[in-house]
Amino acid sequence: MEQNKFVPGVTTEESNFAMDLVSGEEAVKEVDFTEDEDLEMIRSSEEDFIQGLIHAAGYTQTEKQKIEIIREGKLFFAFHIRPLSEDEYERCKKKNTRFVRNKRLGMKVPEETNAVRYRASLIYQATVLDDREKLWDNRKVWESLKSMGLPVMNGLDVIEYSLKAGEKDRVLEAIDSLSGYADTNLEEVAKN
Repeated sequence: MEQNKFVPGVTTEESNFAMDLVSGEEAVKEVDFTEDEDLEMIRSSEEDFIQGLIHAAGYTQTEKQKIEIIREGKLFFAFHIRPLSEDEYERCKKKNTRFVRNKRLGMKVPEETNAVRYRASLIYQATVLDDREKLWDNRKVWESLKSMGLPVMNGLDVIEYSLKAGEKDRVLEAIDSLSGYADTNLEEVAKN
């Protein structure tokens, strides 16, 4: 069986149906299949579906977007981000949420999330490893910032001191979009 090669972007399937000569649109033809024919169609596409699932599962490692920090027409620095999984979002949130024990319930409940650290954590986690090491985890950067009187303990501090609040917003929007939280993607999913 010949493997189909899929190219990113909008594709259309070729059809054997006749074209409507007046409107130029394909005529829609409804066909009823037996249960056995339905199963055969599913089986014939199963390998394509499996390959699609495997490829889709690696999205956090294959998709990237370049972020450039430009101020007053000057490029200060650039880095690449990748999409985050739902689990990574959750871990960042838990890590930056303070929990207190509720004596009546006998369990810990979230009291407050440090929004500044949470946002920096998301940016840090979404930055590809090579860029994270060059920028956020670079000891030379840490020492330079410390010499300026800024207390730097980790990469999150570097993010906090080097990105303006609005720049963080735009980076987080890009991360959300890559991670599938963009409004247009949700509309498309809802339509299907």
